[in-house]
Amino acid sequence: MGTISTIFIAVLVFGLLILIHELGHYVFARIFGVKILEFSIGMGPKILQYTSKKTNITYAISAVPFGGYVAMAGEDGESEDPNSFDKKPAWQRFIITAAGAAVNIIAGFIVMVIFTFMVDIGGTTIGEFVPLDKTGYTVSSSDSGLEVGDTVVKINGKTVSISDELSYEIMRSGYEPISVTVIRDGEEITLDNVVFPTVGEQGQVFGSIDFKVYKEEKNFFTVMRYAFTKGALLVRMCWESIYDLIVGRYTVEAISGPVGISSAIGDAAKKGIDMLLYITALISINLGVMNLLPIPALDGGRILTILIEIVTRRRIPKHIEATVNGVGLFLLLGFSLFIMIKDVVQIFFL
Repeated sequence: MGTISTIFIAVLVFGLLILIHELGHYVFARIFGVKILEFSIGMGPKILQYTSKKTNITYAISAVPFGGYVAMAGEDGESEDPNSFDKKPAWQRFIITAAGAAVNIIAGFIVMVIFTFMVDIGGTTIGEFVPLDKTGYTVSSSDSGLEVGDTVVKINGKTVSISDELSYEIMRSGYEPISVTVIRDGEEITLDNVVFPTVGEQGQVFGSIDFKVYKEEKNFFTVMRYAFTKGALLVRMCWESIYDLIVGRYTVEAISGPVGISSAIGDAAKKGIDMLLYITALISINLGVMNLLPIPALDGGRILTILIEIVTRRRIPKHIEATVNGVGLFLLLGFSLFIMIKDVVQIFFL
């Protein structure tokens, strides 16, 4: 796949995910009768635009495909319009604000269902251990008591029911000895201090699964269970990666912006439609979760101020909210620029 095709697919995926995000805000704003000024896919100079004579809403496609917005009267200040965003009840403003992230998460789950119908699904029953001479590892978890036929049900006390949960828990916790609970001959037993092989990447150490699991029979119910469990795992991975970043488990090198994500989309597209669907589901869910973070300039920041209003029954003064959002936007743009430069350097110079 050429560079042009990779760029086209990346822009298409980003554009679609941004479109459904902004549609979430737009649809509920229309439902609650909010005055909408503009609906834009992309940021920066407008390439195409159309203003509806019926609603007076301007619809636009802008030059930079990474972003978009729904501009509503009274969204960032007071408005004289009786149908402005700031005149609506707090519960309606909460739904409008949260709708974008919610739609992204729901869309991610839907794409995950489609992806799961296309691939094999794995359980947590050990089928075989990969020989050390094929892995290059120096240790095997079989040396710690795991056996072929064991069905793993918990890793360090956390329940696992599909192969992806099993791999993730070993990756996240298996860099040191962990406890593994299995079903063996119909009996549940817990093995303590199980040692897995480890791998290093971008300054971090991760546990590595060193066995293969049996596939599960695919039918409608197993596919739906697997897809929704995996979707929920992606949501959890997003939150836990943020926590790991804060506590220093991950470094800034592990973070990617639009450039790095576009590269990942291109790599996924080269591997087939199934991997492209997977990375699309991952990005969509990640976009939704990240937007819910209580950071000024993100949807989560506005949701937090609305929740404070609901609890205290008092609105935060507009000038204070505008100042906080302005500072938050400045810092967010600065951090995004830093990540973009890092991604460019890693892709083209390292």
